[in-house]
Amino acid sequence: MKAVVLKEYGGVDALSYEDVKKPTPKADDILVKVQNIGVNPIEWKVRNGLGKMFGLNLPLILGTEIAGTVEETGADVKDFKVGDEVFGNVNMMRGGGYAEFVIAKASEIAHKPKNVDFENAAAIPVGALTSWKAIFTTANLQSGQKILIHGASGGVGSMAVQLAKAKGAYVYATASGKNEEFVKGLGADEFIDYTKTKFETVAKDVDVVLDTIGGETQERSFGVLKKGGFLVALPAPPSPELAEKFGVRAEMIQSGPNGELLGEIARLVEEGKIKTSIETVLPLSEIKKAHELSESGHTRGKIVLSVG
Repeated sequence: MKAVVLKEYGGVDALSYEDVKKPTPKADDILVKVQNIGVNPIEWKVRNGLGKMFGLNLPLILGTEIAGTVEETGADVKDFKVGDEVFGNVNMMRGGGYAEFVIAKASEIAHKPKNVDFENAAAIPVGALTSWKAIFTTANLQSGQKILIHGASGGVGSMAVQLAKAKGAYVYATASGKNEEFVKGLGADEFIDYTKTKFETVAKDVDVVLDTIGGETQERSFGVLKKGGFLVALPAPPSPELAEKFGVRAEMIQSGPNGELLGEIARLVEEGKIKTSIETVLPLSEIKKAHELSESGHTRGKIVLSVG
């Protein structure tokens, strides 16, 4: 099969599109014929050297976010059958999704929402699962509460806006001015153009902050939380000292596969409460261009790869 292989850490030239051996499923495995793959920042960060810190063994096939059809199931698999349309977040350490076929566990995938195609399905899992874990599982956002979402036009931020609104929260959302119409279309109650307006002059006494940016943005965000509020960070650990100073809670989270939760998210998609946004679709062979676009930090919505 064709796949993108990382043989050494470095820039985009470290990625090689080549023929590799097709994986064989074990008893509890599901072999998925991949149709589309979502590109996420963690992948180029691993390529740039983060994988070395994680102790990942090379060569490695990158990619976690996939949509496709079940090609084969192991003898112990009960909930999926050949031909099922699925989507999910697979374990890159076992062999990632930048490939024509990938091994998944039943706990990593769910049946694809019936009202979206494979391209849009591949744009859902990582952003939706990360947002859910951040704002609901970790921060326990409730109906009627206020949340400030940074980077609201990105893959995670755009999902978080929609999930928070589906819960009945009041949403402040930051992004650059060119994304105002897009972010408001997701349901944000108040849009803040961070290039023109300091978010702390608009968002005050919020219950939850979702920080997808880090740095100075994260530090300033402590001041907009009410006492007992919660700052959930994705890119960098929040300061315990600042959390204590402002009388709030703060935690950095990382997401991962969760097929059961993805099934709930699929139902929200089918009910029209979550929609996707795709920046561009590129063939898997153009993975270098996809990584360059992702690293630029200027995309709106998802970069999706197409197989075949």
